[in-house]
Amino acid sequence: MMRHVNEFPIEMMCKIFEISESSFYAWRKTPFRPHAEKRRKVLEFILEGRKDRMKQFYGSPRWTKELQAAGFSVSERYVARLMRSQGIKALKRRTYKATTDSSHSYSIARDHVKRDFNPTGPNQIWVSDLTYIRVGHHWMYLTIVMDLWGREIVGWSFSRNMKTYETTIPALRMALKQRGTQHGLIFHSDRGVQYADKAFRKLCAQHRILRSMSRKGDCWDNAVAESFFKTLKSEAIFGISLPELNFAQRILFEWIEITYNRRRRHSALNHLTIPEFKESFLTSNLAA
Repeated sequence: MMRHVNEFPIEMMCKIFEISESSFYAWRKTPFRPHAEKRRKVLEFILEGRKDRMKQFYGSPRWTKELQAAGFSVSERYVARLMRSQGIKALKRRTYKATTDSSHSYSIARDHVKRDFNPTGPNQIWVSDLTYIRVGHHWMYLTIVMDLWGREIVGWSFSRNMKTYETTIPALRMALKQRGTQHGLIFHSDRGVQYADKAFRKLCAQHRILRSMSRKGDCWDNAVAESFFKTLKSEAIFGISLPELNFAQRILFEWIEITYNRRRRHSALNHLTIPEFKESFLTSNLAA
């Protein structure tokens, strides 16, 4: 109507569009509110994004990065205030129980990491752990190898038992195939028998990998790997029935390789995705 006020009488246009003249004049006196429009768009973006199960675990820091990546000019404080006003809360992750069999007579490696979980580049420190997952009426076992730099899962295996040849060895071989090794690579784990037996020690020696182990009974020494499983069990499989092996493998593959390694925002990476973190690292190195 505003486009045609110089062409047609307001009274006539109000009759055609079936609105009262008083409503039109009241609307015309109301100034445009860009802040309200921005708020609406930001809220729509968050609510639409939360249809993705992974993003239901996002708090204001991750949502801020998501919004900024999409072109919104927002601060974390603004996003937190908006989420709080709408009652939007990040889902809490489930507790995680470690699976470690350290009752063995194999030799134990020294702790070369000492809770320093922030290497300066790739392939300096790999960490590993394994956990159990219920599939049908049986327990299955997931083993992962993570490059601490970038938090990427570079190797993993899913097995019917906890034997070394089904767990740690295939996971490490996958990591070696994807990344290779470089001088001084440290492989850090707990004291589980799968990391201490002769076959695993031999594989590490072949590739000149320096083995490192947590102190006995101290979960904080391998906290990053254990935190990964807490995230996986909350975001990937909580509330989902895994009736058989092939289905479970597909769910884990999609979550690890696509969601976690490519799409998820990580607090340890300043809420960047792993690809964004790598690109940032490469850009800063080229600039230097």
